[in-house]
Amino acid sequence: MTRVVRFHEYGPADVPAPAADEVQIAVRAIGLNRAEVMFRNGAYLQEANFPSQLGYEAAGTVATVGDDVTGFAEGDAVSVIPTLDMSRWPTYGEVINIPARYVVKHPASLSFEKAAAAWMKYVTAWGALIDQAKLTADDFVIVSAASSSVGIAAFQIARSVGATVIATTRTSAKSKALLEAGAHHVIATGEEDLAARVNEITGGKGARVDL
Repeated sequence: MTRVVRFHEYGPADVPAPAADEVQIAVRAIGLNRAEVMFRNGAYLQEANFPSQLGYEAAGTVATVGDDVTGFAEGDAVSVIPTLDMSRWPTYGEVINIPARYVVKHPASLSFEKAAAAWMKYVTAWGALIDQAKLTADDFVIVSAASSSVGIAAFQIARSVGATVIATTRTSAKSKALLEAGAHHVIATGEEDLAARVNEITGGKGARVDL
């Protein structure tokens, strides 16, 4: 495939200055997610406005801040919480402007690569468990594909509200690791009867939430 450079309007090549409520970030690392693949393929909830950019996660250092932004200074190590519109606020770039409400500082002990990849799994799990399912301390939640990054994040979020986590995995080979990661119970679906074990664990109550 031949690569070419195109432009769609007259203007400077520089990234525009951040808006009053935005932080400009010199990007050091980006996160790669299934969402971006779906967006490129036209299969995502959002539609692109062409020419479009993409990207939900990034980490880097603050280059400058908008006039109304407080709490950030040039050189701060920051990461981007996925925004509501990757077409409007893309992260695939060397320099990006992101609303300050989606930008957080991270400690020097956390690498830019890890910081860039930290948020999506928690946003995904939080949206399903808290925003949609309204998970509470009275609930049992079944977490499928429990060893995935979203699965591990789900353990932590469920436990934060006092819910009981039942992790499922195909074999018992991962049981110890899943328990250490925060699951209260692990069911190996290739070796145990899922329904019977859930009934036993919940005392016949069953699990209201299944992620």
